[in-house]
Amino acid sequence: MNNDVKQWLAEIKQLKQQLADTISDRDTAYESADNWRKLYTNEAQQRRTEAKLAQQQIESLKAQIQQLKGESSRLKADDPEAESVIEQEVAVLLTAEELKGKLKEVLVERDRLIDALKTEQANHAQTRKSLTAVIGDTIDQLTKERGNQQSSPESKEIST
Repeated sequence: MNNDVKQWLAEIKQLKQQLADTISDRDTAYESADNWRKLYTNEAQQRRTEAKLAQQQIESLKAQIQQLKGESSRLKADDPEAESVIEQEVAVLLTAEELKGKLKEVLVERDRLIDALKTEQANHAQTRKSLTAVIGDTIDQLTKERGNQQSSPESKEIST
């Protein structure tokens, strides 16, 4: 009988240790999930800020395009005299070399903006892919943790 009591006490001690280990693992998983959540939140905030800046730049570029279209439409006015007056003003103000230089500047800036847009699109796609993977991993981990908690309600009673 004395051996039975010792055996039961040893088994209870072993179960308490397993429970403590499980609780420790759970706490570690919660900390990890919180860390991932913070990282995701920071990354999402950064992307929102970048998106706002990009949107502002897009609006600025749209305004410039509208301005250039407005200038272009003035050149294409139905009044041939107005068009010729504008052409004369441009001819007087700028030499052919100045026009070529300005055209070069505009083309270089256009190419730079195209490259920047491609880079931003690639970064955006990579970020979306990374964040999707992190969210999936976090959901899987939380699902496992909830499954563990639901499958062992007596472990909650023992720890209290």
